[in-house]
Amino acid sequence: MTVVRTLNLRDYTHGTGEQRRKFAEEFAAGLMDCGFITLEGHGIDPNLIAGNYDLFKRLFDLDTETKNKYAGGQRGYTGFGKEHAKNRTVGDLKEFWHVGQELPVGHAWHQSENYPANLFVDELPEMRTLNLSLYRELERVARNMLEALTLHFDLRPNFFSDLIQDGNSILRAIHYPPLEEGMDPNAVRAAEHEDINLITLLCEATASGLELLTRDGEWLPVEALKGQIVVDAGDMLQRITNGVIPATTHRVVNPKGENTSRYSMPFFVHPYSAALLELIPSCVTEENPAKWPPITAGDFLYERLVEIGLIKKK
Repeated sequence: MTVVRTLNLRDYTHGTGEQRRKFAEEFAAGLMDCGFITLEGHGIDPNLIAGNYDLFKRLFDLDTETKNKYAGGQRGYTGFGKEHAKNRTVGDLKEFWHVGQELPVGHAWHQSENYPANLFVDELPEMRTLNLSLYRELERVARNMLEALTLHFDLRPNFFSDLIQDGNSILRAIHYPPLEEGMDPNAVRAAEHEDINLITLLCEATASGLELLTRDGEWLPVEALKGQIVVDAGDMLQRITNGVIPATTHRVVNPKGENTSRYSMPFFVHPYSAALLELIPSCVTEENPAKWPPITAGDFLYERLVEIGLIKKK
């Protein structure tokens, strides 16, 4: 039976050398076993998470005309049904909002093509502070988690930290509204897919529905308890580990009980766009020969965004 492991980040950030090593091995094993772990002890203020959820609920309650004023593609609002999973044409039953990396004025990538300016809603004046505070906290936790993987793969400690420094990570707030008559019968809240990035951090959602596909081909519900964060592996981590850590297929199913809204806030951890995704040497062996050539994170992201319908091919 597949079990999603629960780890405590303090074992890594405040533990002994032995505790840190054990955390790293348990984290890697969890990602290899089923692709997901749940995390406690991350140190993010629960009031910050709750405050962002409350804000995004108010945002998605705004009328469509107002929300569409902030439609920005890589940043801001994306309307209901616009995104679909790879190899599907039916849009997912969701709308969402993107908050991206804020780079200082004078930075070489400030408001560049890959780092457009964030959009914040005039009607919600506290939005900028709340969103960016949560973004920075999730970035901190992601750095800790990825640093732990360097122990498992015997890499220099800042291997991943260098990759995600000024990384193109995204905080996505998602609203899955109640199902209505007339919706496409083939549509689901989020069709099965793998995330594009290195790892994803998901603050506890407001309702159930998340399921992972186990290595045995069974769908397993994943629930984060109050104060926990779900962490899963994405395509970029699969690529640089030569498939040693597979990307995790998951979905959000339509409600089976009460037909209510569901809100979630995944944080997609990306390298900076020019970072080269190349295989970790220890992951290439005679039994596991090299599967993929090097590619920049920006080019890889572009390919995947075209596949899921968020941008058009140039």
